Amino acid sequence: MLVASPFLLISMPGGSEWILIILVVLLLFGGRKIPELMRGLGRGIREFNDAKNNVKQEIEEGIKEKDKSSAAQ
Repeated sequence: MLVASPFLLISMPGGSEWILIILVVLLLFGGRKIPELMRGLGRGIREFNDAKNNVKQEIEEGIKEKDKSSAAQ
């Protein structure tokens, strides 16, 4: 029995699929709503990256503090 990998079932859309997706988005949201949608998406991505960078910075600061305390002992 041949079992398909889930990664083989899901692939990136090609050129014609992207055109179809864009047309469906245009029909659903209309030309006036798309800039608002993209702005909201951009804000969401920016907030996610800011939060990710804050967490990374806090982890690095914690590591530095641990290294300083262990070196002082």
